[in-house]
Amino acid sequence: MVVIVLTGYNRITETELMPYYMFFLGALILVTGLSELQKDRKGFWGYMNIVISLYLFSLFPYRVSY
Repeated sequence: MVVIVLTGYNRITETELMPYYMFFLGALILVTGLSELQKDRKGFWGYMNIVISLYLFSLFPYRVSY
């Protein structure tokens, strides 16, 4: 929901919000991966979601500083 609101705000005001999209997308993917692991589905996609979210979080400081 946050990503949809930020997208609408970006379209109206034409501001640069890409780092925040990446942050909230990473948070969403992290929650999805953790919920997969808590459901005792210790398969490939739960761990892959966590790795992808950590990658997005590692890019966040670089995108904010530009």
